[in-house]
Amino acid sequence: MRNRSASALIIGATGLVGNALLMQLAGNKNFNHIVALSRRPIKNCPEQVENIVLDFEQLDDYADVFKVDCFFSCLGTTRKQAGSIAAQRIVDYDYQLKAAELAKAAGVKHALLVSSSGANARSASAYMKMKGELERAIKGLGFEKLSVLQPSLLVGNREQGRLGESLGESVLNWFNSMGMLKRYRPIKGEQVAAALLHLAENQSTPSEVYRLDEIFELKKGDDDGESSQ
Repeated sequence: MRNRSASALIIGATGLVGNALLMQLAGNKNFNHIVALSRRPIKNCPEQVENIVLDFEQLDDYADVFKVDCFFSCLGTTRKQAGSIAAQRIVDYDYQLKAAELAKAAGVKHALLVSSSGANARSASAYMKMKGELERAIKGLGFEKLSVLQPSLLVGNREQGRLGESLGESVLNWFNSMGMLKRYRPIKGEQVAAALLHLAENQSTPSEVYRLDEIFELKKGDDDGESSQ
C-alpha cells in the first residue's frame, strides 16, 4: 500500500487502541480518506476524519460507508461497563461481526481485528471463548487479507479509567521485573495501533494471527524507520 492513496474505516475509535490508530492514520500520507463510526462523538477528532455517530443496532443503514480499502475493528467493552456477559457479547461479538460482514459485502480487501491474548473458541472463559468465536467467524467471511492481533493487557490513557486494569498492570510489571510472565506483559495502545498500521501497509500473506511478542516486534520495526507515517 506504500506510495498510494487508500481509504480506511474504523470502529472503536473512542477506545484506547482505536483512538491511537485514528491519530496515526490521520498523520499517514498513504491514507486520504478515513471514516470512524462511533456511538458518541470523538474528542479532538482530526479534521480529515469523517466521524459518523450512530446506533450500532442500525449498522445496515450505513452499508455504503464501508466501501473502503481497509477495515479496522477495535471495538470492545468490559463486562462491568456492559452490565453482563450477554450485554458485553453484543458489543464485542455481534457488532464487530456485523460490521465485518458489511465490510466484506462492500468489497473491502483487508480486515484487521484487535482480539485478545488467549482467545480460543473452546475456552472455558466466556470472554476468551467469545474472542475466539469472533476470530473464527471473521476468518470465515473470506477477506482477501486478514490480520488478527492478540495483545495482552492494554495500557494507556483512557477517557474512563479502569481500576482493574491499573492493578493488573502493576502486578504484571512486578512479575515481569522478576523475569516471569513475559508472555502476558502489558502493551501500550499506541504500540498495538502502530502494529495495525504497519500491517495495513505491509502484510502480504492472506491471513495471519499476531501474538504479543510478534506485536512488539512489529512496533520495533516501525521504530527502526520502516513505517511511512
